[in-house]
Amino acid sequence: MEFAWTAEQDAYRQKLKTTIEELLPDNWTTDIAPHSYGSKEQIEYSRTFCAQLAERGLLVQQWPSEYGGGDGDPWQQWILAEEMMLAGEPRGPQYMNVNWIGPALMAHGTPEQKAEHLARIASGKVVWCQGFSEPGGGSDLAGMKTKAERQEDGSYLINGSKIWTSYSPFADYCFLLARTGEQKKAISIFLIPMSLKGIEVHTFPGLVGKGHLNQVYFTDVVVPESMRMGEEGQAWPIITYALRFERVSVARFHIGRKVLDRCVAQLQAEGRFSDTAVRVRAGRIAALLEAGRLLSYYVIDQRVKQGSDDVNGNIARVSVSAATMELQAFIMDYVPDALTGGDYVINEFFRANLSSTIAAGAYEVQLNLIAHGALNLPRS
Repeated sequence: MEFAWTAEQDAYRQKLKTTIEELLPDNWTTDIAPHSYGSKEQIEYSRTFCAQLAERGLLVQQWPSEYGGGDGDPWQQWILAEEMMLAGEPRGPQYMNVNWIGPALMAHGTPEQKAEHLARIASGKVVWCQGFSEPGGGSDLAGMKTKAERQEDGSYLINGSKIWTSYSPFADYCFLLARTGEQKKAISIFLIPMSLKGIEVHTFPGLVGKGHLNQVYFTDVVVPESMRMGEEGQAWPIITYALRFERVSVARFHIGRKVLDRCVAQLQAEGRFSDTAVRVRAGRIAALLEAGRLLSYYVIDQRVKQGSDDVNGNIARVSVSAATMELQAFIMDYVPDALTGGDYVINEFFRANLSSTIAAGAYEVQLNLIAHGALNLPRS
């Protein structure tokens, strides 16, 4: 299968490239981009950059016009993702708002929730975090302990904690999952302001960069029923819908090829790329990245033609994760100096992707979904 870009898609990509070049400040590569896009520096800049993209009609071009978009298609979202990754993701955490929180709201939000949130996301001035994982729970969403207990007045009282909540120190809202019943899947979704009384964010250090490693505590947080999205205890179909967009939304293979090329260029400059073992490993990684690219393109093609990607989204996710892990190992083995004050592009790729096999569902969970959905293997 050949994925050739149309003249319109090429023009759209060139427009994005030109716009990015015009908008990024002179100190982008020295003072902002070297920080993680979960950092205060990138999050603050994202509000400026995304607002400027929105003014030019480029932030949510693929959204329906009724929600502030340009009636585009998934290919435009993907081209946007590729160009943003190559530029160092100046959208910061707002890729998440655009890629899956917005679509989830369009599909499952109430008219009031759509009116409250979609215009803000489309403006490029609001930051979200997601409250999924919990201490000791990891990707086992059904095992979550955070509870939302209904009160006599119809509101909910939320108690518990979430972990690995990237962007939460500076987020305006949280896409929160909480248990609303004793059954395994009795989980509900709440769209809550991070300014509510009883919410505390504790940050801890780690290799993945500032802003990504946080634990959020909810202590007697009162949430009105109007902030619940979907029916009580019926979050799973919405989560499944949202994760389809999250699993294939970050063009890791695109930035991965740029990073591989930079690693090879450094090895060539140092006279170390003539080693056959090194060349074979670089070639293998290039092939894995290309496989990830084609599988991701296949998923986007399915979305355009059928509106769904089924298990192929999981397959693409696993493929890209495998390529990422191979490239990280290559960096450690041959250009480790890039991680200690060297090339910031290599450095940020390495650190930002340490969680690539965990985010949007752990690698092992993806393999299980592929086993059931593609190979029809029985559940153990």
